[in-house]
Amino acid sequence: MTDTPMSDPSGRAAVLHAYFSYRDAPTALRWLERAFGFTTTFEVPDDKGGIQHAELRLDEVAITVFSDDGDYEHPRLKGETVGHGTYISVATEAAVDTFYDSAVQAGATVVWKPAGTEWGQYRCRVLDIEGYEWTFGTLRPGQSQTDW
Repeated sequence: MTDTPMSDPSGRAAVLHAYFSYRDAPTALRWLERAFGFTTTFEVPDDKGGIQHAELRLDEVAITVFSDDGDYEHPRLKGETVGHGTYISVATEAAVDTFYDSAVQAGATVVWKPAGTEWGQYRCRVLDIEGYEWTFGTLRPGQSQTDW
């Protein structure tokens, strides 16, 4: 393996993990578990009843959640997006439907109902209880369409 500024000399592959600040992080943790099936694997409360640091997992997806003590600005929905969000690739259209149904039952705001796109992807998009955007779909970014 050739070292580049962005490669790890140990040969370990790079992995992306997202982090989210929530105004009510304890409630968000439970909601993410209920809505999407995340499992909280590590949780450190803070001294104000919030979350100093929590880690959640869903198959190969891992995210970090903490309490928003800085009163961060959350983007607002404009049309079909807040401008950025989290995309989780799943294997089948049935899996997209399952995530959608579970999220809606938990109180997610629907942006896109599950549907196909002109490029062959099947996806849905919802906003969680604090407005973060979550898209579930069959697209595998970085792979040939024939691979998904």
